[in-house]
Amino acid sequence: MRIGIPKETLLEEKRIALAPAGVDLLIKSGHTVFVQTGAGDESHFTDEHYIKVGATVVYTQEELFQRSELIAKIAPLTEVESELLQENQIIFSFLHLAIGKKNIVQKLLDKKITAISYELIEKNEELPVLQSMSEIAGQLAVQMGERYLGSDFPHSRGVLLGGITGVAPAAVVVLGAGVVGLNAARAALGRGAQVIVLDNDLRRLRRIENLLDKSVTTVVANPYTIARGVKFADLFIGAIQVKGEKMPFAVSEEMIKGMKKGAVVVDVSIDQGGCIETSRPTSISSPSYLEHDVIHICVPNLPALVPRTATYGLTNASIEYIKNIADNGFSNAVMSDTGLTKGVCTFSGYCSNETLAETFNLEYRRLHVFSTN
Repeated sequence: MRIGIPKETLLEEKRIALAPAGVDLLIKSGHTVFVQTGAGDESHFTDEHYIKVGATVVYTQEELFQRSELIAKIAPLTEVESELLQENQIIFSFLHLAIGKKNIVQKLLDKKITAISYELIEKNEELPVLQSMSEIAGQLAVQMGERYLGSDFPHSRGVLLGGITGVAPAAVVVLGAGVVGLNAARAALGRGAQVIVLDNDLRRLRRIENLLDKSVTTVVANPYTIARGVKFADLFIGAIQVKGEKMPFAVSEEMIKGMKKGAVVVDVSIDQGGCIETSRPTSISSPSYLEHDVIHICVPNLPALVPRTATYGLTNASIEYIKNIADNGFSNAVMSDTGLTKGVCTFSGYCSNETLAETFNLEYRRLHVFSTN
């Protein structure tokens, strides 16, 4: 199969879809891999690294899309990229189609694109590809929050996360006990903070207690406890995930108004629309803004802050799915892996994701493929 890896065009997206090790595995399995020149530069993977493992470097996005049967990327499709897609092409990416534009979804349908969203692929009741990025995002949420609590930033509280002898540590409140929440709680504990985790799933709360040796306080999430947690927090981390849907607001503007002056909010859910009413997307170079005297950090592609680690993590998590399709063809791959099937949003001109169909009032059809053996 001919596989293309384009240079990402999203503002300040520094990751690349596959590290040279992943490309090497595909080429040794008999596939052809095209890499757009400069695509790996910001992850410190040069064109020469890809050439050395046998990839072909191409010099324009247009050429890469035209020559490839499968496109592997990271960021959601832009309108320009949707125009470049070829009839019946396969695309792997964090597509987030339910919060995107309907005209991009319509383009996928018109061109009979097989669109597979990394964030929807399941394995053993988990989301393995998304999880690799969530681990990074949880740790970075604490790092970013810690920086902005320091007095060298305007409007900050001037608080040391771990405190000192005789001075209480900062209160870190994490909403959501999934992968992001677990990694955020672990990172905050490692810095000596007081950590409270809220979730409405008791099983998740028990898991996080056991993994962190009951060093965190766990609370069942409901509007009352969330409001109290927001008011108490020096650093509040929104780490809710709703699979494949636009995020509902769990934290209202009124709750934000009641926070301590100079407190920090990190909304990790912003790539799905955000779980905090006052959130709006920011960027790596300009990550924060002040609203109601509260510092907001809402970077949708937070793992791009550490692009090399993120690229390796994504490669480790995604390569088995890309290789399965390349080796066996799409139909055989999804027939052998029901978890991969759940990531398929469009196929052969119809919408195969029920949530996406409801969001944009499209006809929904269950994925139906035939073996090509």
